[in-house]
Amino acid sequence: MTIPWWRERRAVADSARELADTSLVSGAAGNVSARLPDATELMAITPRGKRCSDVRPRDVVVTDFHGEPREEDLTPSSEALLHAGIYRARPGVGAVVHTHSVYASVAAVAGVEIPPLIDEMVVTIGGPVRTSQYAFPGTQDLADRVLEALEDRNAALIRNHGAVGVGRGLEEALEVAALIERVSQIYVHALLLGRVNPLPEQAVRTETEIYRMKQSGGGQTQW
Repeated sequence: MTIPWWRERRAVADSARELADTSLVSGAAGNVSARLPDATELMAITPRGKRCSDVRPRDVVVTDFHGEPREEDLTPSSEALLHAGIYRARPGVGAVVHTHSVYASVAAVAGVEIPPLIDEMVVTIGGPVRTSQYAFPGTQDLADRVLEALEDRNAALIRNHGAVGVGRGLEEALEVAALIERVSQIYVHALLLGRVNPLPEQAVRTETEIYRMKQSGGGQTQW
């Protein structure tokens, strides 16, 4: 029997296991999704309650952009509304990765905004990483608050929760997720040293333009 969207489900499952392998998630925490190509408001997302390290293509759920599954016997991640909300608001986004990595979670608990610290942060993320206002997990309110913090950038921290990274495809979203954790580590350690020196304003302006050029270069889903 042919399983619909098998290639895309496999890509999402592979990405979930990569998150586990790189310690950006632990246990059943965290989730991954991808916008389905040539589909009208459909996404493939990791299932609820399954460890990322154990996700296989058959476990990945296809839902609409309201988080409603197309198959009755599969249950999507509890954060399906967050993923769906991002896809509705950002047509150029092809993949969403939600992590619970340690340093990003530290920054999210502190409720800080991570300023532009290193060049690749601005070029890849689009500027500072802001923290959303608190909202209860799995709700539309959380999705709305995260979208406010995300705006047109590729990353945001979720207050008292974790982080979210987006990209034109899964590869870019995974890169963003890893970069969020890296810059969170840099920021926390710089604070411990007692001095944080953000990038010069002119560098931020120039690199923000590079980011925007990259984003406008193609909104297609990249597998």
